[in-house]
Amino acid sequence: MKKYITTPIYYVNDVPHIGHAYTTIIADSAARHFRLRGYDTFFLTGTDEHGQKIEEAAKKRGKSPKKYADEISAKFKKLWDEFEISYDKFIRTTDENHIKGVQKAFEIMYNKGDIYKGTYEGHYCISCESFFPESQLIDNEFCPDCGKPTTIVKEESYFFRLSKYQDKLLELYKNEEKFVLPKSKKNEVIRFVEGGLQDLSITRTSFSWGVPLPKSIDDPKHVMYVWLDALLNYVTALGYGSDEALMHYWPADYHLVGKDILRFHAVYWPAFLMSLDLPMPKHIATHGWWTRNGEKMSKSKGNVVDPKTVADAYGLENFRYFLLREVPFGQDGDFSQKALIDRINNDLGNDLGNLLNRIIGMSGKYFDFFIDSKDVQKFHQKELDAVEEIIAKLDPLVEDMKWHKFLEELWQILTIANKAIDTYTPWAKMKEGKEDEAMALIALVANILAKTALLLHPVMPKTTQKIASALGFEIDRDSFTKFIAQKELLASFTIKKIPPLFPKIEEPLMQEKKPNKEQKEQQTQNLISIDEFFKTSIKIGTITEAEEVPKSKKLLKLQVDLGEDRPRQIIAGIKEYYSPEDLLGKQVCVVANLKPAKLMGYLSEGMILAAKDKNGLSLVSPLEPKAPGTPVK
Repeated sequence: MKKYITTPIYYVNDVPHIGHAYTTIIADSAARHFRLRGYDTFFLTGTDEHGQKIEEAAKKRGKSPKKYADEISAKFKKLWDEFEISYDKFIRTTDENHIKGVQKAFEIMYNKGDIYKGTYEGHYCISCESFFPESQLIDNEFCPDCGKPTTIVKEESYFFRLSKYQDKLLELYKNEEKFVLPKSKKNEVIRFVEGGLQDLSITRTSFSWGVPLPKSIDDPKHVMYVWLDALLNYVTALGYGSDEALMHYWPADYHLVGKDILRFHAVYWPAFLMSLDLPMPKHIATHGWWTRNGEKMSKSKGNVVDPKTVADAYGLENFRYFLLREVPFGQDGDFSQKALIDRINNDLGNDLGNLLNRIIGMSGKYFDFFIDSKDVQKFHQKELDAVEEIIAKLDPLVEDMKWHKFLEELWQILTIANKAIDTYTPWAKMKEGKEDEAMALIALVANILAKTALLLHPVMPKTTQKIASALGFEIDRDSFTKFIAQKELLASFTIKKIPPLFPKIEEPLMQEKKPNKEQKEQQTQNLISIDEFFKTSIKIGTITEAEEVPKSKKLLKLQVDLGEDRPRQIIAGIKEYYSPEDLLGKQVCVVANLKPAKLMGYLSEGMILAAKDKNGLSLVSPLEPKAPGTPVK
């Protein structure tokens, strides 16, 4: 049995942030989970180092692209090593074997007729390293993914016949229910492909920092498109195109990716693999983004979360638990010190740490720290059955990367243990002379803690080893088989006293950074006067028609009655949260004096107001029906 797990290879245009740490810690937890269960597991991470952005960033700093990439790549590797990430290989796209493998893949696709030479003219976003048709641009100029200005580029290019694989991709999504996780993200991918695929430009001549074409093609002015180069790392890391000794790990079981790169992994990557006659990965597991205190992170705001700073302040394992427990996989999450402290004090401190402290204290007081499981089944079979029922639910949750739900369910085991102490009151049993019942209760809790430690180990490996050590066993494959798979109980042992695992945190441990002069100016620029505010005209409107915008995964086209001689057409990015049927007759608040703009080729004559938090997006509406055109004051 084998498992192959990957993170994206991180682009070396910036230093690691909380989003990188989140993906990597999920992948690390999954790898540790499968190893503990006996799988031959290979875990890959690394850095993506080619492309125009890197070339330009290096030039600004007076460095060669390779030297600049070396420096940033080393920061990622150093952080993952400090975080004790259990990767089996750290790949760099500047590695010689990777370049050989990419060139081999290009040659195979070219000889197959899936790559051809042509000319591309279109809007190019340097930040996304992507061309976009004009119909997808915002206001005919801005990138639909990152919002930055595009430039019109005309250059000779090699193209991959992506359009050839449209039907095969749709068949893949239909046949493989869990190809994209979670399911809501899969629906986005299907809509994108159903909208029609254009052949993909896969080389550039406007810069030189990239993988050159194979010598057999003899076209030295071209370098490969960064995404073709980058995606192939998942097989070149296993030796594709060079020493293929590790290719038996392919196909990947899990590609862990952020939602911003889902299209590349769920559309382009499987099409490349189809062209190469390689098997499909089993799951593209897609997570959301992180905000801070409800705000999008940005350098200008000075609110980017440095994972090393958080781990140093609050403990790496506490940070790992928080990231996986705080947000359902696939949804956006919010980082705040308050939320982190609550998780540490309540989940970890009260539910887990105090439980261990209680049985250490009770076993010491009543039995000189000796614990024997011989009567647990006699007195507590009901609790044992309830625990095993919960454990049976856990593996499928990891298979679907639902770590939030996994931890939520696991904590129900601790609830059983804490409730058992309050229900059976071992101190009362001792007063009644029922020492065997008191011992059975303490042993029940010890066994629940042992099972919890084994199951929690992938998320908090060092903490759970401390718990296991106190309970007289080691966390390894044999222990997992014995206590989880075979449902055995601990043999008699003497429990060890250990310091509290989760000391209570009273105050935030990190200083919130105060904005520097530039950031203050930025914030000041965002302030408006009361006169400026009154220039905004907000009116109540009634939605009379609603339909989807073709080829858009976010936009709906609405007709809104504002009490004027005709309805306004408004293009709104709310398709993820509302269907057209939901909106008919709904009253909304509309910015009515906004300059009209074109979105996806459609004129938009206003903006609908909405509020969004971690629970989703809601349109702003009046509490009571109002006449269309009523001003909001």
